[in-house]
Amino acid sequence: MGDHSKALEFYEKSHQIYEKALPPNHPHLAISYNNIGTVYNNMGDYSKALEFYEKDLEITKKALPPNHPDLAGSHLNFAACYEKMGDYAAALKALRSAFQIQQQAFQEGNPAFASTYSWFGRVYRSMKDYSKALENFKKCLAIWQKALPENHPYLALTYSNMGDVHRLMGSYEKALAFHQKALNIQENVQCSPLQVATTYINLGETYREMKDNSTALTYFEKGLEIREKKLPKNHPDLAVVYHNMAKLYLATRKYSMAMKNIQQAVEIAQEKLPSTHPHLLEYKETFEKIRKKM
Repeated sequence: MGDHSKALEFYEKSHQIYEKALPPNHPHLAISYNNIGTVYNNMGDYSKALEFYEKDLEITKKALPPNHPDLAGSHLNFAACYEKMGDYAAALKALRSAFQIQQQAFQEGNPAFASTYSWFGRVYRSMKDYSKALENFKKCLAIWQKALPENHPYLALTYSNMGDVHRLMGSYEKALAFHQKALNIQENVQCSPLQVATTYINLGETYREMKDNSTALTYFEKGLEIREKKLPKNHPDLAVVYHNMAKLYLATRKYSMAMKNIQQAVEIAQEKLPSTHPHLLEYKETFEKIRKKM
């Protein structure tokens, strides 16, 4: 967590220097806004991140031709924030803007398309359109398989995303197979601990839905341990795990543990997410179910 606040301090200091030394629409300022936005995004402060991404785009639009690939990158940043804020229509709009620019700038199959397809997959998954989600993750996977070695972390991330869609479709064996493929890479090459945590949590959720609660809990605890080390205490990604664990404790009739976890999830979501966010509404529903049992 210290890393985020240090990074923010560093970027804000360098930004102050740029502001004094450069004209207000200089490309360096845009990069600086983008850097600050990315730190806020990683900290789970999505509305703050959007603010800085908007400042970045304002300058970048003036400095570059309308079909420049860097503009596609700006739209992808917007899409990521909107998806995490639960505004899926805005996320799709931003993704389509990015995709249009990329189609003009690159040939079909260029690695630049991979993260766009991946975000399309994530947004459609959040919208519960699982066949479109899978279709986009498959396109992403096909590009990475051509461009990268077979044990690259990006491939692992895509396998885990695909596994999660299979879980949501009720295909648990397929889900487990994809998550295992992801773990085989993530546990053997250098990659982001947070990516490994996501695979653990996805595995936990699959086992929970399969009613194998002890295996589920083991994976949730593994994922939670990494996220608690690496993220701020009030990060929305922590709320996701607390909610998963609350549902597990509810199913195993450990109501006080369930209540403790769901309260943490609701508190974080109320602080960090819009009041209409699907996650917050879901957490409140779970809270009510647990409250009735106590």
